[in-house]
Amino acid sequence: MVNNVTMSYRCDVRFSSRPTGELLLDLYRPASASGAVPVIVWLHGGGWFTGDRTLAPDLQARADAIGAAIASIEYRLSGQALFPAQIIDLRAAIRYLREQAGELGVDPGRIGLWGSSAGGHLAALAGVTGHLTRWEGEDPSDTPVGVQAVMAAYPPVDLAMCVRDASAGRPEADPIGFPESRVLGGLPADLPELAASAGPLTYIDAARSLPPFQLAHGTADVAVRMGNSVRLYEALHAAGADAELYLLDGYKHGFLNPGGRMEAGLSAVMDDGRLEAAGTAPARHLRDGVDTDAALFGFTTIDEFFRTHLGLA
Repeated sequence: MVNNVTMSYRCDVRFSSRPTGELLLDLYRPASASGAVPVIVWLHGGGWFTGDRTLAPDLQARADAIGAAIASIEYRLSGQALFPAQIIDLRAAIRYLREQAGELGVDPGRIGLWGSSAGGHLAALAGVTGHLTRWEGEDPSDTPVGVQAVMAAYPPVDLAMCVRDASAGRPEADPIGFPESRVLGGLPADLPELAASAGPLTYIDAARSLPPFQLAHGTADVAVRMGNSVRLYEALHAAGADAELYLLDGYKHGFLNPGGRMEAGLSAVMDDGRLEAAGTAPARHLRDGVDTDAALFGFTTIDEFFRTHLGLA
């Protein structure tokens, strides 16, 4: 038996080092699994400036339900390093999981990404840039970073649009302090090339193979407007990708989080453990250009998406 593959949980696994310190992940394996299983990278939210790898739903329960390992990773926050540090860190984690697959007991050919809010942005961005062999500032590597499935919940997709939306809703606030400005190091409008490079929409191309995407967004989300997910779904669909979008009726931001763990502390605009408590939420479902009004979305919907696209169904 490969060393440690029978362990259901491993914490504080170092996957990279930066001048700001080591980057760690926690690995949850299905309790009943033996041998190599697919692996899903969890990416926490928090506006790129707060949060950590413990800001997550019950990842052991999800690993058991899906039949895949889940690696909850750290990435540098905007107070430590500006974009593209965050996507470089995610790509390092993907490479680590591939390079150490035998020791970790995971299948290097079946990797998924799952993120919420800022983590959803990174999941989506990595999903559409798996063809890039090197990001500016990234160490050269021959290990590929393409993935097989992406689930992104309430992701900020267009950083300039997010700042415009937030400015319209909070005219008294200084937009330089908004999360999107903080991660770029300035207003997106003043850094158009950098802002575009941080936007998943920039890289979607019908001529390029894209992994399947599942998106979910609350219709009452004022922290990141649902138009972000709608635009991403429409672009993926137009490019011929396998993509679906759930719009949860009346849900706000952060609904994947467990109770008591709200991203960025914005309690007025957050759902505190709502989906976990409700089990399922009424939603619109968009797929293949078809809009279904009466659908349900829950953690089991995410489970089934990954089971299908990571070869576990």
